Amino acid sequence: MPRELSQQTIALVKATIPALEQKGLDITTRMYERLFTHASIRDLFNQSHHGGSGSQPKALAAAVLAYARHIENPGVLASAIERIAQKHVGLNILPEHYPFVGEALLGAIGDVLGDVASEEILKAWGEAYWFLAEVLMGREGELYHQHATAPGGWTGWRSFVLQKKQKESECITSFVLRPEDGGTILRHRPGQYLTFWFEMPGHAPLKRAK
Repeated sequence: MPRELSQQTIALVKATIPALEQKGLDITTRMYERLFTHASIRDLFNQSHHGGSGSQPKALAAAVLAYARHIENPGVLASAIERIAQKHVGLNILPEHYPFVGEALLGAIGDVLGDVASEEILKAWGEAYWFLAEVLMGREGELYHQHATAPGGWTGWRSFVLQKKQKESECITSFVLRPEDGGTILRHRPGQYLTFWFEMPGHAPLKRAK
């Protein structure tokens, strides 16, 4: 478990709540702009969530605000943290990606809040970010281990080939996939989804969760 945050850090983070309420979406939008200058990081994300709807920056802005509001008791956010960890594993987010996100977030806070983002505030948010990052990395490590050790399990990206395409109705088509390596695969669970990475000539990689 990460080291507990100091009372000073907690107080400084909570002091930014009014600014996050007003400028949170500006901060997360700017964060992704900074983050996506790294092509290898940009390709980890589903870019359709960053277009006109801006659903991902909005979701992150709400999550950052919730974290600030509950910084002294992050256990309140346990279910949200679990959802984030599950999503990260689906996208193959690894510990080496976290420094890029932290740098982009702190840079965005400074860009948007200007003089309000004092050195003391940025330091507090840096500590708060890494506290949460360590929680997430710990849980994600458990999930990766579970996937790797389960019968037919694996971690990372695995190549599949299309074995059969079957039209079920006017609006539904089934695709039967098999692993390119010929190995076994995990048994599915109700409600489970898969994350697909599509490589198309002349285009950046596409990711879709289905």
